[in-house]
Amino acid sequence: MRSKIARFFMYVFLTIVSFVSVFPLLWMIIASTNKSVDVTKGTLLPGTYFMENLRAVLNSNLGYVNSFKNSFIIAVVTTILAMLVSSAAGYAFGVYKSKFKNITFTIILLSMMVPFAALMVPLFRLFSKFNSIPVLNLVALNTSGSVVIIAIATAFLIFFFRQNTATFPKDLIEASRLDGLSEYGIFFRIYMPSMKSTYAAAIVVTFMSSWNNYLWPLIALQSEEKRTLPLIISAMGSSYTPDYGMMMTAIVISTIPTALIFFLMQKQFVAGMTGSVKG
Repeated sequence: MRSKIARFFMYVFLTIVSFVSVFPLLWMIIASTNKSVDVTKGTLLPGTYFMENLRAVLNSNLGYVNSFKNSFIIAVVTTILAMLVSSAAGYAFGVYKSKFKNITFTIILLSMMVPFAALMVPLFRLFSKFNSIPVLNLVALNTSGSVVIIAIATAFLIFFFRQNTATFPKDLIEASRLDGLSEYGIFFRIYMPSMKSTYAAAIVVTFMSSWNNYLWPLIALQSEEKRTLPLIISAMGSSYTPDYGMMMTAIVISTIPTALIFFLMQKQFVAGMTGSVKG
């Protein structure tokens, strides 16, 4: 009897916590179907104004469609390059032996303690000099490359892959070497397919982080045609009389790619975060 009462209160508690967690998303979807004045009143009932809000978003002079394309390209390119670079670094730290390996890895971990706000001015000064260098102008200020390049080798991803590499069977590496497979072949043909769950988790985290990135694109992307979604949504809210219905519609649309990525890779994400390896 006592266990049933405890279970009842546990379910009640979990239901309340779940509702509190989901309510902001639910309210955002409801607000996207109402006029701006209804949103400011705090209405909790769905309206019939979604199509009008959608047309206002698509026809606004802020360039929402172009910013959506910019964000998508940056997020996809960043995710692909980050999977290659960061996983290779994590694999190297986990497999190969070196005299200074642990010292180097410790320095990388220490870099996670430096707030990005402290790096903004040095990064801005560094990237501003790339405009005059022909080879580096692809990653100069006001280019998508300037946003991509600083996210393809992060301390978190390197640490994440290094920790998961510890669960990777080293016998496979030795057997592959005996069979004559090169180190590149071992990485691309043995390691990567075996660590699908780890890559799935890293893809979700990296894509979401890149998609929602605001501070560095705000500094690096200075022209209107280069702006990303977070910058456009911020501009919508900074006007003198913001249209909250249009803004909520824009936010709902912007959450679709990250929601799809997460739900399509949910099982692999959970398995990757727990460090499992699947062949």
